[in-house]
Amino acid sequence: MLDYLIIGSGLAGISFSEIALQNHKSILVLDNNSQNSSKIAGGLYNPVILKRFSEVGHAQEHLLIMNDFFTILEKKLDCKVNFKMPILRKFFSIEEQNNWFAASDKENLAPFLSTNLISRKYLSIDSPFGYGEVLQTGYVDTALLLKKYKDYLIENNLFLDESFNYSLLQEKSNGTQYKDIQAKHIIFAEGFGMHANPYFKNLPLDGTKGEIFIIKAPQLDLDVILNTSVFILPLGNDLFKVGATYNWTDKTDTPTEEGKAELIAKIKDIITCDFEIVEHLAGIRPTVKDRKPLVGTYTNHNSIHILNGLGTRGVVLGPAMAKALFECIEYQKPLDKAIDIRRFITKS
Repeated sequence: MLDYLIIGSGLAGISFSEIALQNHKSILVLDNNSQNSSKIAGGLYNPVILKRFSEVGHAQEHLLIMNDFFTILEKKLDCKVNFKMPILRKFFSIEEQNNWFAASDKENLAPFLSTNLISRKYLSIDSPFGYGEVLQTGYVDTALLLKKYKDYLIENNLFLDESFNYSLLQEKSNGTQYKDIQAKHIIFAEGFGMHANPYFKNLPLDGTKGEIFIIKAPQLDLDVILNTSVFILPLGNDLFKVGATYNWTDKTDTPTEEGKAELIAKIKDIITCDFEIVEHLAGIRPTVKDRKPLVGTYTNHNSIHILNGLGTRGVVLGPAMAKALFECIEYQKPLDKAIDIRRFITKS
């Protein structure tokens, strides 16, 4: 009998898979490749919400877990996926500079906001008011990570490429049975696909469509992540990832002309050089109305669990939330009430 059957191989699914394997548990991952938000994600990690200069909850704790997680994973997969890189916030006025320095004086933000004004001039970017630097930042190459991890799972006979049929899931006294697969626990990590899940479809997962570009801009000299109305992330070879849009009504993963026009306009507001759109991608982020993840166990069903709702912060939340769920299942360690799905179930 397996310890865990895991449905989904995005950031949530592979985070739980790896936590389970590191703790010597047996797993099988099932996915049909229908959800692509993790693959096209910006992959940025940033401990500060720059729009309102506030700390992301448990930022330092989650960053430590994330960095340890990816250090182990890079050795396992023999590839680099976690790239440390400064994030610079472009200032548009003296007032924005003052707001930055006021925020950097706050005890909870001081570890993350540099007090040094960055006045460096980057080719093809006008920045008369300079930049503020966010510390402990970078990005994870999510597309490479998911491909390498899936390859690892396939090589070790830990992956099934198929759709999950909920009607075939049976609960047993010692766990669950799906077709001929017996498992002590099943973890649903389906992203926006959760809406088809009869166990968890009533949870308030409100997917948000995001569109991004890969652009080529030979005259853009940038070796940091720039954060303004969109992020610009250097990928090397004159290529940059740019995003993202936020659409709360369109639930398709098809790139749109509206998204394209919005991104082009925002890029032109930031850079003064020509650029070529190499790729235009879209996906549905699994976001929750209260902006907290969905973690926990189905009511009165101790073998059926969920790990979802990582939203725009999947690379930093995935390892921490997977660890929290694993420790809840294996050691009965209570989940933080802010992420526990019971916050919605008890209100209904």
